[in-house]
Amino acid sequence: MARKNRRGAARAASRRGETAALLLVLGAALLAAPWFVDRPALSTALAAVRPFGIVMLLAGGALLALGRLFSKAPARGAGSSALARDVGTAGDLPGTGAAPTSRPHAWSAAVFEVIEWRRFEAVVEALFRQAGFETRSQSHGADGGVDVWLHSKSVPDRAVSVVQCKHWQGKRVGVDKIRELRGVMAAHGVKRGQFATTSTFTPDAVAFARENGVNLLDVDALLALIAQRTPEEQQVLLEVALEGDYWRPTCVNCGVKLVERTAKEGGRFWGCTAFPKCKNTMAIRGRRGAGVEASGTA
Repeated sequence: MARKNRRGAARAASRRGETAALLLVLGAALLAAPWFVDRPALSTALAAVRPFGIVMLLAGGALLALGRLFSKAPARGAGSSALARDVGTAGDLPGTGAAPTSRPHAWSAAVFEVIEWRRFEAVVEALFRQAGFETRSQSHGADGGVDVWLHSKSVPDRAVSVVQCKHWQGKRVGVDKIRELRGVMAAHGVKRGQFATTSTFTPDAVAFARENGVNLLDVDALLALIAQRTPEEQQVLLEVALEGDYWRPTCVNCGVKLVERTAKEGGRFWGCTAFPKCKNTMAIRGRRGAGVEASGTA
């Protein structure tokens, strides 16, 4: 529905521009025509309709001004072709159990900070789909550490690359994680791999990735890729990121949203609704120096 609304707005803007141009051309023609006609009778008749030319010029100018006003006004939740570096107030710290007081309005590093790990995976997958790949995600269960398989549309039965996603804050991705991805690549005969994270990589991880066909995507690299998409595509990616309770983490085992629970010592943490069958927990960001890595594989 949002995409249809954006397309409708774009068509309306295009129609406004075409109508304004037509009015300006016709208005100018009506005003100038009497000066180029040699026959007195025809010149007099054209002079009589010159007021209509003035009206057309005014109407065309008004439409152009209106179009500029709409283009300068930020669309609700819209990104820009050059990614904004600030998004205003991000609201409450992510993971507090309450919805943030406001949503990001454009793409920046703050978006990756406020969303949970599953929304991050969804954004990465959508970004590769926009680049022309067919994607198959495996976010839960024993998936060999791979979150997204990339397939060429011309050869859909064989993966051409694999993507590992890690939504970490304050913890760099080490070489061990890149080695795990390289092992999966070798086991499946895939020559290229992608490792996307909200954090950064250690020097050893960067060196190993460079030598083993693994492309590393930290926040800056991801934002650079997003900046290459059209404004409409950037908006779609932002909507994917901010879908539903985007701040509340998902259980890596069950695929359901976690809920806040109270520990015996009085602290708060994220726990699965399937407890005690599922004992997966996750620290709440922004409290007592807590990290963000789940006890599962997020």
